[in-house]
Amino acid sequence: MTRAQRADAARNRDRLLEVASEAFARDGVDASLEGIAKAAGVGVGTLYRHFPNRDALMEAVYRRNVDVLVGEADDLLANKPPAEALAEWMQRFVAYVATKRGLAVHLKTVMAADSELFTYSQERLNGTVRRLVAAAVESGEIRADVDPGDVLRALSGVCLISDLPGWQDQARRISGLLMDGLRYGAGAG
Repeated sequence: MTRAQRADAARNRDRLLEVASEAFARDGVDASLEGIAKAAGVGVGTLYRHFPNRDALMEAVYRRNVDVLVGEADDLLANKPPAEALAEWMQRFVAYVATKRGLAVHLKTVMAADSELFTYSQERLNGTVRRLVAAAVESGEIRADVDPGDVLRALSGVCLISDLPGWQDQARRISGLLMDGLRYGAGAG
């Protein structure tokens, strides 16, 4: 039987993931683990107790970022009209891609594309887009013929420009155009 993690250990782990996510987004996959531990307010030994190596930390950060993004969809759907929730989530997806720049590429070099992590992530993201699209279609705010998989593929394609200067602004504009296309003809027929 697995022992429950102490509250302070859980806080340390959560803080390490938060700081590591910021560090990987800012400095790339070679961000200093010692710097991450220091910024999280723990010793490097604590980091290694939770994450035995850089890849384990990167995998946990990637999973955390997906979970945060997916969790935001529920909050958006609860507080905004469905099409507005979808549009804002699409913008957040662009920000999410910024946080994982280099992270997914690195992980794919050490893991198979069909690994549990990538399967989990794809299932969570696909399910989220399906929920958001279904709610917006049901409300009549977007076209009824929208394929959620197409939305995610288009949005992912928008983010392929992530190596260019100013890409986030351009990606936000393009995802806005994508949303305009989803709305086009929504009330007809």
